[in-house]
Amino acid sequence: QKAAMASLLSVVPTLTKRARAPSTAQLRSLRFFGSRSAWKGPYFEIDLLYAARKAQEDLQALRRAGKAVIQKDAIRTQSRRSTIIPEFVGLRFEIHNGKDYKPITITEDMIGHKLGEFSPTRKRAIHPGKDADSK
Repeated sequence: QKAAMASLLSVVPTLTKRARAPSTAQLRSLRFFGSRSAWKGPYFEIDLLYAARKAQEDLQALRRAGKAVIQKDAIRTQSRRSTIIPEFVGLRFEIHNGKDYKPITITEDMIGHKLGEFSPTRKRAIHPGKDADSK
């Protein structure tokens, strides 16, 4: 999968700029994303990519200035269907679960999964237990 991630990094700029189509070798390496057609690449909202790049630039500016590197605001999104791409690693997202936003920090293990997988939409049912005194 690491080789596929390396080729994904080279495909993402071509997806956003629409400069030229990715090569067949790059497309073959994207097949681990599942049922989505390989030539389309991973699905993600383009606004998320722009927000992630902006956040990464802000963090780089803080690093250059020698200040504490903390992402001030999390990126809020309702796009649960977006695939996590390598540019999202290390950023904080708030993912909508239908009622409120759940904070998530993206790690390398999450690449290739969907954002919605990390923000459950249902609560566990808590059933009352049998009391020992009610016999």
